[in-house]
Amino acid sequence: MQTLSTKDYIVFFLYFVIIVGYGLWIYNRKKKAQTSSNDYFLAEGSLTWWAIGASLIASNISAEQFIGMSGSGFKMGLAIATYEWMSAATLVIVAVFFMPVYLKNKIFTMPQYLNKRYNSTVAMIMAVFWLLLYVLVNLTSILYLGALAISSISGLDITFCMVFLALFAVMISLGGMKVIGYTDVIQVFFLILGGLVTTYLALNLVSSEFGTTGVINGFHLMTTHANDHFHMIFDKNNPNYIDLPGLSVLIGGMLIINLNYWGCNQYITQRALGADLKTARGGILFAGFLKLLMPVIVVLPGIAAYVLYQNGHFHTEMLQDGTVNPDRAYPILLNLLPVGLKGLSFAALTAAIVASLAGKANSIATIFTLDIYKNHINVESNEKRLVKIGKITIFSAMLIAVVIAPFLGINKKGGFQFIQECTGLVSPGVFAMFIMGFFWKKTTSNAALFAMIGGLLFSILFTVMPSFIDLDFLHPMGFSVPNANGVYEIPFIDRMGFVFIICILGMGIISLYETKKGVRTNGLEVDKSMFKLSPSFIVGMVIILAVLAALYTVFW
Repeated sequence: MQTLSTKDYIVFFLYFVIIVGYGLWIYNRKKKAQTSSNDYFLAEGSLTWWAIGASLIASNISAEQFIGMSGSGFKMGLAIATYEWMSAATLVIVAVFFMPVYLKNKIFTMPQYLNKRYNSTVAMIMAVFWLLLYVLVNLTSILYLGALAISSISGLDITFCMVFLALFAVMISLGGMKVIGYTDVIQVFFLILGGLVTTYLALNLVSSEFGTTGVINGFHLMTTHANDHFHMIFDKNNPNYIDLPGLSVLIGGMLIINLNYWGCNQYITQRALGADLKTARGGILFAGFLKLLMPVIVVLPGIAAYVLYQNGHFHTEMLQDGTVNPDRAYPILLNLLPVGLKGLSFAALTAAIVASLAGKANSIATIFTLDIYKNHINVESNEKRLVKIGKITIFSAMLIAVVIAPFLGINKKGGFQFIQECTGLVSPGVFAMFIMGFFWKKTTSNAALFAMIGGLLFSILFTVMPSFIDLDFLHPMGFSVPNANGVYEIPFIDRMGFVFIICILGMGIISLYETKKGVRTNGLEVDKSMFKLSPSFIVGMVIILAVLAALYTVFW
């Protein structure tokens, strides 16, 4: 059994003390967070651009990236980095087009946007849906996968790890978004530093395997001995095409995944909704730059583990139930770290998990308190009462996650790819509902309901279709490929693109029919001046897009 040494625990304890101590200091300085709901849930006007950017990344990166994406790096290579690098481009779009709309219309929660743009029915349905999704899927997955990863590295009991992570996250969450936002800056520091240490070790192991030294040599050796793992765009003959179907990762369903996640997700947008437009855009742009770095931390170690595996290492360690489990790659590398550095990487992984848990818990509390409790349960609640309800919600959600997570079979369902596919069932309809509401004033409430409910039903239909219809006739047109069992199916990223198009067309037809019948719609305040960009933002945007163009050109 793997364990941490005394020095590793000392390093981890120092990290714990720094985070908790800094959180308490921020909390005591910002006493207003105890009485103002906007300040508590959104840190209104308090987060700087660098705190917003760091918090976005800390909330986004968790066990599924460190473990699942490294596992995908082992299996399919650098192509999985498209989730990170396309996120950088998506963050630019969100900063330019989404944030001005939210801030101009004083939108603080996603259900509030739906209520203002459509009606209370649409808002209430989505509020309940998001709460169920966040608590029963996202919170439990982050908690259980995180505890599983930490248990595999430290040798500690998985139940103990779950309780520890939950309590750690609650300690941060109860201080409100200010505490979460500013502690996330330190979390990101540990996350990046510890992640780079693991990457450094992995590249050095590769170089020493072939009789050289240095991370640069290690990287070149990886590109030589695993050249098939350094292509961003797969052709149809690649066995991983079904997960990342060619150009769709640039101009198809991948855009829907990212735009829905970064632009229509309370868990993410909440970090910027309490700031002014300049600060919000600066923070989002900073997150875009950090996104460019993430594949170095979470993908390269997986590819390094693959090269070492091909050369006879880790054959026993990579097995689970008699087959190779790519998700074991990252924990194996962490267990090879020297004393002290292992504690640092352990702290980095914990930072990623705890930050995500805290952010998710705060979003759950925000939606329940402001969109359900305040609007439907106790309309007369004062600010102090709302903050108290928010804290109770955080504790309750975490307790539910701890209790039910072990019974959901999360560890048997795979890592990063599974999470993306599940999210992809709802992303097309939700994104269609948001984007049409933003930029087409004729979009009606019934059209939004069609996208919300119909989008989910069409996604499920496309998913189960191969069970009763042979889709091989779509293969010559490039719309279907055989899966691992030889059954032809539409890649899930392409499915999202098709469902999104269906939702947009359906919304358009319903809206035109209803508006001709005299149905009135609730348009948002949108004008061209809202989208004007500052020179500094334009420079940062151009740099991000140029780096992305270079990366895709080199590793096409």
